[in-house]
Amino acid sequence: MASEEELFASVDALLAAEPELPLPAERARLREAAGITQSRLATALKTTTQSVKNWENGRSEPRPPRLEAYQRLLNGWAAKHPAHGVPLVPAPMAVPAPADTPQAQAPETFAATASGIAAPPDARTVPPAEAPAASAPVAVEVAAERPARAVTSRRPAARKASAPPVDPRFPHGPLAVLDGDGSAYGVDGIVLDCPATTIVELVEWTLRESGLGAAKLNRYGKDSDPLIVLTTAAAVKLGLPERLEDRRGLRLEEGHPVLKQIGKAKWQLTQRGFGPWARIYRKAQGSQRQCVQLAILPWDALDARAWPGVTDMEPADVARVLGVYAQRVITPRGSTAVSGLELMTALRPPTRPVQDKETGNWVSGYNPGSLGTEAMDPAPPEGQPEHPAVFHSGWKGGFLHEEAYQWVRSVDLLTDEECTLPFAVGLDLNTAFLAAAARLTVGLSEPVHFHAPTFNPKAPGSWLVDLSHVDVDPRLPSPFTPDGTRPTGPAWYQTHTVAYAQELGFNVAPLEAYLREETGAYLDPWHDRLKTAYVDTLADLGVTKDLSDVEFLAAMERHKQVDPAMAAVLAAIKATVKGGIGKLFENPQGKNYREGDPWPAMQRPTWRPDIRAAVISKARVNMHRKLNNMAKMTGLFPLAVLSDCVVYPSPGESPLDFLPYAASGKPQLGGFRLGPTPGLAKLEGVQSMLWAVDLMEQGYNPARHIKGGDAVLDEGE
Repeated sequence: MASEEELFASVDALLAAEPELPLPAERARLREAAGITQSRLATALKTTTQSVKNWENGRSEPRPPRLEAYQRLLNGWAAKHPAHGVPLVPAPMAVPAPADTPQAQAPETFAATASGIAAPPDARTVPPAEAPAASAPVAVEVAAERPARAVTSRRPAARKASAPPVDPRFPHGPLAVLDGDGSAYGVDGIVLDCPATTIVELVEWTLRESGLGAAKLNRYGKDSDPLIVLTTAAAVKLGLPERLEDRRGLRLEEGHPVLKQIGKAKWQLTQRGFGPWARIYRKAQGSQRQCVQLAILPWDALDARAWPGVTDMEPADVARVLGVYAQRVITPRGSTAVSGLELMTALRPPTRPVQDKETGNWVSGYNPGSLGTEAMDPAPPEGQPEHPAVFHSGWKGGFLHEEAYQWVRSVDLLTDEECTLPFAVGLDLNTAFLAAAARLTVGLSEPVHFHAPTFNPKAPGSWLVDLSHVDVDPRLPSPFTPDGTRPTGPAWYQTHTVAYAQELGFNVAPLEAYLREETGAYLDPWHDRLKTAYVDTLADLGVTKDLSDVEFLAAMERHKQVDPAMAAVLAAIKATVKGGIGKLFENPQGKNYREGDPWPAMQRPTWRPDIRAAVISKARVNMHRKLNNMAKMTGLFPLAVLSDCVVYPSPGESPLDFLPYAASGKPQLGGFRLGPTPGLAKLEGVQSMLWAVDLMEQGYNPARHIKGGDAVLDEGE
């Protein structure tokens, strides 16, 4: 006969067992008796309609934490709608929260009030951080303890006004992070059940059942393909290696079983192959795209410099970071540099439908203001010696050299008064390249060669002109060269550089020019979207436009600790700006490359070194204008400049100790001003003046190391 101890152990084992669900047919009966559709139930449980269908026909079972929530919901319905038709107990009523406190719902109540589904009061839900938008379908996220961690569901800490409307075609957002247990974590805390056990099954589930994707950013553009991010556990479960053997090419080796599965199922890979960012597709059916983007975390898909700490986050937090980035910038399609370039095209699509005058049919035509669909050869001075158009032409006329500042003042030009100041303070301009892209007119057509043209500051292009006669204070860098040295003769400059010489009061007489007659503000929508993303994300971290300068400095000091996930989004936005501009002039790569041969980057319409030069020229001119105005207003001269960072000698540890302010207390216009918007400044770092002078004497740039430790400035945000 069993002892009491043995009986209790058996009972405890039953209590600890997984919840037992009713038979599939009974699940369907209970739902129908409650008057709830499969779609409505799927919305409440934050899953797909197909998953509910599978549960009700016995093809699959829900997993925790959805399993416990589903069982409790069914128990509630069973109490109200027993099989013999007589309710045993009334269903509990959902108590609505007060209108001004959407998160006031008791955390121990599982009541999908918005979906009209009532359930027993002992189930748990994670309350949303804010009320959902009126147009958005409302879903309740169920949380339960899991063996390794507790599932958390948090909306991004965004202002309510920034929540994007939900596209009914993509009810579950732009992306999901798949873990090894089949849980696919999406935006706003949603968790989907993914039954896939192979890459092919994952692709088909994503396209048919997941409800993932994002609407196009321009009426003439294309919807964003769904992105699935694989954790290490998910990658291994799907048959992928935990680490790529090919560390140089970062590609899955030919003949790998996963590649065979993809080929056998008639899916294709892009020329990039199966790497950290793999695109798997079939030819589109009409207007319906068939493409899924994968990002594989253990293969370093998220570079730690652009996405600090994200790879080590829990899947739900990775989904939150990438989801906010996707909603504010673009669904990632590779590195932040690739995403920055893709964003330009998404906002300025190369084509639009036009009506053929002869046939009346609608055909694809050029979209005015875009870069078109064909790659464009650069003007000879705008390319580089390797470019086929330059190499085979025998060009010997020199090249455009518009780059960011890397300048250090000579220690011989330091005054005794400067050397006695105790501190060196670094200022960094927020996303200086983004600020330079605002209202920037660039060329859209082929370059045209002119001899001895009259300079036109509104004509984008490259000018051969002698600026060696322009005299500036030696304690400032020359505005015309990246290293700050004075030009020694004629050289090629972008329009903004030459225009600044005129602004300083000097005559310019170009010898030659390559100009583009069709122009436009191509980068305007790119600038506007990224500026909004940057400002909104800083605001989420407590750095808002209404802060005083003292409050701004304090908020910037702690903003990364406020919310590491949103701090990672901010870092990614800055990297998108820098990388997107850099991608406009991508050099040939690979040890087998031969000078004069074409390379992939130069064969795309967005390979535009002249546009990159225009952005950098304007950014450098903007920096010099501020340096010059600071010298006039305060008598202060910089110790060093590196891209968008400048170091000044200071009597105190704060920028407030040397920045110019009017008698009213407001910052003086024209110099450096503190603030959270692109082009304004923030504190980069503080060191002793002795430290700065010592670096200068050794030939190093203090601006590169002003943060201290091993920190290095990320040149050209």
